[in-house]
Amino acid sequence: MSLWLLLLLLACILSPLTWLIPSRRQRGQMDVRLQARRMGLAMQLSRQKWPHWLATEPPGACAQYHLGRRRGHRDSWCYWQAVPGQWVNQWREPVAQGPLAEQLARLPADVFKAEATPQMVALCWGERGQDDGLQRIVDFLRAHA
Repeated sequence: MSLWLLLLLLACILSPLTWLIPSRRQRGQMDVRLQARRMGLAMQLSRQKWPHWLATEPPGACAQYHLGRRRGHRDSWCYWQAVPGQWVNQWREPVAQGPLAEQLARLPADVFKAEATPQMVALCWGERGQDDGLQRIVDFLRAHA
């Protein structure tokens, strides 16, 4: 009886330690982030203000993958993916047809936002799903950096 009581007490003491073990999803995110770092991208968790009209509410803190831009880029733009494959600006106007629209269409369905400033180009990504999603993100960021 005392052996069972000792084992139960030991299990109660050690059970909170299992909460420290990362889940399968968290391990996948860490792997993707390490791969992105090796490919030359920077990543940070950033708080975003999302438009109220998005079909699905993105997370409050989202993984933002970014790359610094070379000198000479003066264009600034920001687009959100309202539904998978449909990119719109803040007034819900679709992206004008052209190379940018084609490149945005190739991004994974869980990329919520694409933004460029004279200093950097960034994507807010949900980090779910496809194995080739990171490569498509790297290609997009390098094309606009």
